[in-house]
Amino acid sequence: MKRRIILAGGSGFLGRLLAAHFLKENWEVVVLTRQPKPRTAGVREVAWDGETVGAWAAELDGATALINLAGRSVDCRYTAANRRLIMDSRVNPTRALGAAVARCVRPPRVWLNSSTATIYRHTFGPAWDESGEIGATREAQDEFSIEVATAWEREFNEAATPRTRMVLLRSAMVLGRGANSVFPVLRRLVRFGLGGRMGSGRQFVSWIHAEDFCRAIEFLIAHDELSGPVNLAAPNPLPNAEMMRVMRGVCGVPFGLPAAEWMLEAGAFFLRTETELIIKSRRVVPGKMSAEGFEFRFSHFRAAADDLSAKLAE
Repeated sequence: MKRRIILAGGSGFLGRLLAAHFLKENWEVVVLTRQPKPRTAGVREVAWDGETVGAWAAELDGATALINLAGRSVDCRYTAANRRLIMDSRVNPTRALGAAVARCVRPPRVWLNSSTATIYRHTFGPAWDESGEIGATREAQDEFSIEVATAWEREFNEAATPRTRMVLLRSAMVLGRGANSVFPVLRRLVRFGLGGRMGSGRQFVSWIHAEDFCRAIEFLIAHDELSGPVNLAAPNPLPNAEMMRVMRGVCGVPFGLPAAEWMLEAGAFFLRTETELIIKSRRVVPGKMSAEGFEFRFSHFRAAADDLSAKLAE
């Protein structure tokens, strides 16, 4: 019998990555989505509303793994309406899944729930592993992001699922080729001459190559000793200025115009996003994964950028 993986909210960038990966490994892949339709051969899509327990809950019974990826994009202006949508799109599906898992006769062996590396405090100091300090900066620029992340994790931790191993995925920026990945955007900026440092350029960027992200998920499913919060990030975060320098080198562009913080504020307003996504210093390392022997294929940004740029050029 095939192992079955359930991808809740799995129709987006990360869901498509994981679906393709586990199909290659001969898993049965089921995606829970509000708008089921044939997207990927071999993937079965099942309707859910992300809020109430319905017929979709039967898919969880006997599944090997459940991964919750549901959540509205944070790449928007933080208006009151958008704040509520961002919060509800994370907390409500997590609550519904917890209720569904609790009712299973044969609950999933492991439930991996999305979280974010943004939960850690802005820092220029030593990198945070899973014991890192959680909270907003003194300037409170990232207060809403922390509020969302902590509410999301609290809902997950309160789920009554004693027969299912629980893992929180504190994921860094996932670099891939697909839509909604930041890498093609960075590449376009550099090629248009806009690949200079952003703000001070001192802020650290934590990241993970899409291939390592999928491999890490498979590793977490296989390793019963891993539970609780787990950082999904490459072991070598780097300052924004260095990241952009590497991108210019990869793209063969010798110069890139820098963007001062006031320019980022203006650009973010017109692009309907928030500068916090750019200027917060996220210096996160994979403490638990490294301790358990996970080996990254792309541990340095240059190797990841070279690989992805070559694939985009194909």
